[in-house]
Amino acid sequence: QFLYFIGFFRDMSAESKPIGFIGLGIMGLPMCRNLIKAGRRVLVWNRTAETAAKLAADEPGNVTVAATAAEVVEKCDLVYSMLSTLEASEAVFPAIVPALAAGKMMVDCATLTVCRMRCMAAAVRGAGALFLEAPVSGSKGPAEAGQLIFLTAGDEEVRAAAAADLDAMGKKTFYFGAGVGKGTEMKLVVNMVMAVQLNAVAEGITLAEACDLDVDALGEILNMGAMASPMMKLKFPMMAHDNLPPQFPLKHAQKDLRFAVDMADQHDTAVPLSAAANEQFKLVRAEHGDRDFGAIVHATRRPKQKRD
Repeated sequence: QFLYFIGFFRDMSAESKPIGFIGLGIMGLPMCRNLIKAGRRVLVWNRTAETAAKLAADEPGNVTVAATAAEVVEKCDLVYSMLSTLEASEAVFPAIVPALAAGKMMVDCATLTVCRMRCMAAAVRGAGALFLEAPVSGSKGPAEAGQLIFLTAGDEEVRAAAAADLDAMGKKTFYFGAGVGKGTEMKLVVNMVMAVQLNAVAEGITLAEACDLDVDALGEILNMGAMASPMMKLKFPMMAHDNLPPQFPLKHAQKDLRFAVDMADQHDTAVPLSAAANEQFKLVRAEHGDRDFGAIVHATRRPKQKRD
């Protein structure tokens, strides 16, 4: 009975401590909101301070804004990070390493390179803390709906500690073992396939327009046949009518595709369609990088083909 009360008070102490969240962008913000909906108190930090301040104003009592990313790690035992690019990760991560210690747990949800994930894991573990990579499959809509798919690998203790949070943010968690990098490898393969598929859709739309076909009818036909998929249903009308608010920014899709092509080269594996798709994404990255990755349609669409 004495041990029961010790365990009870330990659990109460854990519940009273906030969790940390670093990075409140297109994905991080809705993920953090779902943690709050699940009853978690959160200490947040974001490179754009106004975003963090607005979240705190929207969620009084549930959200506190930290002055630095290191403060998040100092005050929380479990910290989630969702920084959008390799450059952002490299800029922020070194500052939090001195705050790591035994008993701390880091969960990185970004899509980075395998090498980057392994380097971060080594630094976290070198400080006595634990690490889980947890890149997500899903864009802004699934993040808002709590329907992300987590592709995890790393320390089993972190997986167990984060299980309820991942359930609050997603619909499924896959665990690929203790070896960090396997989650990232899976994520890059998934995004590679997705990018190639969307490039094919873009070419189909462009050719249909060149033939003066009814593009909306093409979308209906594709969505009634073997090509039907949630992505086809969502992206086809956005691409056909050039209505492309960023669910998954094109610049990030191209980044992931580049990482996948590089990974294939490291494994001496040919991915010619993916390499060609990467070049198409690069063609429109400068002009359309901040739009949804459906803007790949502009890589093949001629100006006279642009629709209202």
